[in-house]
Amino acid sequence: MFRSAIGFLLCLTFVLPVDVMADETRPNIVLILVDDLGWADVGCYGADLHETPNIDRLAEQGMRFTDAYAAAAICSPTRASIMSGKWPARLNFTIWHEYAKDPPPSKGPLNPAVSEDHLPLEEYTLAEALKDVGYTTLHVGKWHLGEAAYSPEAHGFDVNIGGTHWGAPTTFHWPYNGLFGSSQNEWRYIPDLPFGHEGEYLTDRLTDEAIRLIDRAKDRPFYLNMWYHTVHTPIEAKADNVEQFNARLKDEYHHQNATYAAMMHSLDENVGRIRRTLDRLGLADNTIIVFTSDNGGHVREYRGQVVTNNHPLRNGKGSLYEGGIRVPWIVYWPRVTRAGSESSEMVCTTDLYPTLLSVAGTEGDADHNRHVDGINLTGLLRDPNSSLDRETLFFHYPHYYPTTTPVSAIRDGDWKLLEYFEDGHLELYNLADDLGEEHDLASTMPEKAQAVHQKLLDWRAEVDARLPTRRE
Repeated sequence: MFRSAIGFLLCLTFVLPVDVMADETRPNIVLILVDDLGWADVGCYGADLHETPNIDRLAEQGMRFTDAYAAAAICSPTRASIMSGKWPARLNFTIWHEYAKDPPPSKGPLNPAVSEDHLPLEEYTLAEALKDVGYTTLHVGKWHLGEAAYSPEAHGFDVNIGGTHWGAPTTFHWPYNGLFGSSQNEWRYIPDLPFGHEGEYLTDRLTDEAIRLIDRAKDRPFYLNMWYHTVHTPIEAKADNVEQFNARLKDEYHHQNATYAAMMHSLDENVGRIRRTLDRLGLADNTIIVFTSDNGGHVREYRGQVVTNNHPLRNGKGSLYEGGIRVPWIVYWPRVTRAGSESSEMVCTTDLYPTLLSVAGTEGDADHNRHVDGINLTGLLRDPNSSLDRETLFFHYPHYYPTTTPVSAIRDGDWKLLEYFEDGHLELYNLADDLGEEHDLASTMPEKAQAVHQKLLDWRAEVDARLPTRRE
């Protein structure tokens, strides 16, 4: 693909032209992506049992988004949206890698849509764009965007520690390997983590590796993908932390899983470790930190206990109700974001691509940019009272999951509409009045439902979204 450093990106307004931004002025970028972290799992978003002082402090010093969305309700498509800036439906990558590669027989009346199982090499990724303007590009943790031919190294990363085609580890305890899944027929492991020791915990070890990389890369701009496996299943934590949260449980709490709370505690500790490393190396004032999740919280049971609770949102991972797609999102950009600021503008993981390119002072590739769906958020980061020129967000999940049947959804201002493909029925909610999506207005406001539905239909046609088919 021809890459132009002077191509005009239609949807961005850049901070500085690429040709005048020297390496020493380009900020380091740390993108912390948590796996399956629910919107209400963090203290500053209303968690009760969970304690997250380091993440909360990041919000106190930066900007917190109340209406932030993952581009999909499951992991791989959202990760593809971050790396490309495109809707998963535009990429035809709408289900996680393993399912797309070997889909199970349909248990419903529909055959799920056929999905790609990888992020194509033709996509000019965020890592490639940053590498092309002098960034050292580092990936640590979960990848889940294809087999070895589509690894982080193939998509622009100089270093990859732990990134594979697998979506979850067998265990969070060293040596991080074993037979995976209910059938116990697949051996999984986390590569690139030699010489561990008894009692070592995966979230800590991945942070150890990230700190070593920051130490090595500190003399030039770097982009760190800190993509944790936590808080995905298996729900495992350090025993002393589990005891600590068991002692704190109260009947009135929405969160009742002490092991999950202990996983959150370890996540928070390691966010603090990364920030202290940046302070120690004198890099904190020139590093932008983004903290978010790849989808909503997992609300099903694991080993007999519900994993988390997304209250006041409905449902969770896999579903296109708010609990499946609304996520925590915090940005700390020294001397740019206002301490303790908050925005209720709708933002999405597709926006990270144009935003971080703009932060780095690069335009990326003009051909790629013509199909980028994200919006540059730098103006909003500078002024939380500003607004985005955006009315709609779109979601497409033409597959089955324990929390949903095949479905598409649109958020149009305060209105949210879902279309279920099995029977074609529509659901309409006003999120301003009904955040928990309890009162379906489709039958009482049919004209509004049809108007919003038409926008969803037009979008699906524009991106050539693949649809499920009826079983014969």
